[in-house]
Amino acid sequence: MSASGLSRLRGSVINTSEVLSARYVDLFYGEAPAVKGANITLHRGEVTAITGQSGSGKSSLLYCLAGVLPVARGEIRFEGQILGELDDEELSTLRRERFGFVFQYGELLPELTVEENTALPLRLAGQRKAEALAAAGEVLGRLGLSGLRQRRPSQVSGGQSQRVAVARALVHRPTVVFADEPTGSLDSANAGAVLEEFLSLARSQGTAVVLVTHDIEVASRADIQFCMRDGVLSPMDRETA
Repeated sequence: MSASGLSRLRGSVINTSEVLSARYVDLFYGEAPAVKGANITLHRGEVTAITGQSGSGKSSLLYCLAGVLPVARGEIRFEGQILGELDDEELSTLRRERFGFVFQYGELLPELTVEENTALPLRLAGQRKAEALAAAGEVLGRLGLSGLRQRRPSQVSGGQSQRVAVARALVHRPTVVFADEPTGSLDSANAGAVLEEFLSLARSQGTAVVLVTHDIEVASRADIQFCMRDGVLSPMDRETA
């Protein structure tokens, strides 16, 4: 990230628990609207779930929030800085150093060990190998994976692989984690265990989590719930969710 980009981010940090917000965000694929006027705010240590059917726009909104997809209208702010004002290099650095990602199928690198996969965000940020592997070992231990450190992804189960993906997303203590159907590939028993460990560790680190899911049971573990339908994001009443 350039010096000007760093100074913009540092100079614009807001002194509250709010870390990321979207205001009246629109996104189009061609002429077709995917997100319509979305408003959402993420806070430190808080888990926010977005539910909805396939094609409702929830994953599209997730990638707008992460700065992967540029919005057509509206704005997204991270710690007060408008993402649309950052250049590609600054956005890449932000995603690498301040954000974490968990996907449905883990997306581990097959040629790396469990330990090396977990340490990857730290290595990409320039941390020395020994220090990165030590930090990876610590978070793997918190997820009950210490005995798997030298295995490769092909040598662990689906549930274990997804725990490694969670460890990788949290090892650098990101400000926000974006989770796109993080338990969608798991059976119900593994899904519940992985989700519980993921959210517990994120909350303990003060990391904000935005969780996209079609599963109401998964969404019920969140602090705040939204529903998305035909691109429109609406808050859900926990009493009736």
